Amino acid sequence: MATEAENRKSFAIQAGYCEAMDAPITARICTALGQGITRGSETGRRVLDWPGEPVADALVLRLVGGLHALHRRGVPELRRVFTGEETDIARIGATLDSVLSGYDFTLMPWLYGPPQTNEAGRSAGLMTGILHLAARYGPRFEVLEIGSSAGLNLMIGRYRFDLGGVTAGPVDSRVTIRPDWRGPPPPDAAVTIVSARGVDIAPLDLTDPRDAARLEAYCWVDAVERQARLAATITMLQAEPVALSRGDAADWVEARLAEPQPEGVTRVLMHSVVWQYLPEPTQRRITAAMETAGAAASQERPIGWVMMEPNRDLARHEVRVRGWPGTTPMEMVALTHAHGAWVEGCTPPFETRAYRMRD
Repeated sequence: MATEAENRKSFAIQAGYCEAMDAPITARICTALGQGITRGSETGRRVLDWPGEPVADALVLRLVGGLHALHRRGVPELRRVFTGEETDIARIGATLDSVLSGYDFTLMPWLYGPPQTNEAGRSAGLMTGILHLAARYGPRFEVLEIGSSAGLNLMIGRYRFDLGGVTAGPVDSRVTIRPDWRGPPPPDAAVTIVSARGVDIAPLDLTDPRDAARLEAYCWVDAVERQARLAATITMLQAEPVALSRGDAADWVEARLAEPQPEGVTRVLMHSVVWQYLPEPTQRRITAAMETAGAAASQERPIGWVMMEPNRDLARHEVRVRGWPGTTPMEMVALTHAHGAWVEGCTPPFETRAYRMRD
């Protein structure tokens, strides 16, 4: 169990990440909460006595998401805070602590589970990894995603991508994902997403206005472009829902890998910003299942693994890829902004150390 001081420190840590990701208003809110939150509300007491690891549990983002939802609903006390008009940390802290007391019943449930920060921009990193696999095994992919949240990245085959001049996806897509590209581009290989299925322990149903509003609340107020893209992708998904199940990630992966695999299609497991939330036994089961499937893979029925997960030390995310058949360990092929604003291709030979959130 973390101490109160450690729980308060997690707000400063998150503020640093927000600053690094060009979100000054959200950074200021995090700083003010860390300094101004008191035990005057049940929410405040729960935060200060958080029983887990506050950074890994994304405690701060849970609370900020709830407060942003209140702002979007028009709670007047929050207007100047979330528009950035109020900049004094002490005043912001006092305002937010007062809101915690006034909206205790509404805010407490936001602490019960991890944030649903589903972001279509992360598909840029995931597609980068898929392009590396396409160069090895061919264009056709069956996508399996864990931690799908609302399923926005399950539409990876419906988006248009421009990744350093390498393009993929339908030219008539209503959403084009074009991150600021740095470094060498990914392989210029053809990609066709044959099918995409996902699982989440608590998926959001974007056909439900309440779930759509919850997802939008986790999109930081600073991110005007992201908010516009989120609105467009929600509309896309509502028009053509995705194959998204509720369940345990390890159970689901084991079941999907046991299914017959079509010839000429690479079956790829992908995930973004989810590994940290999985218990270690679940991580071990998924890793074992992938290694077993990989050992049985063939050039006609390849297996791939693409992850986009945070490196907390560098305040950026790593795109790592592994493919079977083959003996090459998982390789880091790119670094990326948490929400896909930029992607930096790595130069071979690629780093092959095992993924760790922190060194």
